[in-house]
Amino acid sequence: TRLTDTFLHAPVRVEVARQATAAETITQGVVRHTAARKDVADSEKREILRRLIVAEGDTLTNAIVFCNRKRDVDVVFKSLKKHGMNVGALHGDLDQSIRTKTLDGFRSNEITVLVASDVAARGLDIPSVSHVYNYDVPIHSEDYVHRIGRTGRAGRSGKAITICFAHEEKHLDKIEELLGKPVPVM
Repeated sequence: TRLTDTFLHAPVRVEVARQATAAETITQGVVRHTAARKDVADSEKREILRRLIVAEGDTLTNAIVFCNRKRDVDVVFKSLKKHGMNVGALHGDLDQSIRTKTLDGFRSNEITVLVASDVAARGLDIPSVSHVYNYDVPIHSEDYVHRIGRTGRAGRSGKAITICFAHEEKHLDKIEELLGKPVPVM
């Protein structure tokens, strides 16, 4: 902006949407949880995710579950599959042919729940996603906006639910600071 003001005469700024903001068509929520013990925290988190997915019922037509680490993508994928969900996995270490096949399956509704790392948060054309779940609170607050931006597109409504454990609160605070408002507690 400073450069355009210096070198251009009567520049005009055009914005489609404010940078790093969530669409108004997305209903956001956060589920806060404190694990009973550290050794059961991961299994409790997977149980919370499964309950949240099941609770949405028929309103969930398809969903993306975001994890911060590729290892967690594999663990969450196996957990959801074990519990009878129609699920696929997507992260950067997968062969390109597998990623393409998984995305095609998700687009055609052969796969209902896609567990992904941030490789799926930006730049992929995945139309009409009804739900986004943040299994992990993103470390970088801008990633939150990109993740939840996978839903609520083209005037459709969408739902974004974040699972937040005590050690992730600092990341949630940064997200709320970026958004300029708190994420409603569910």
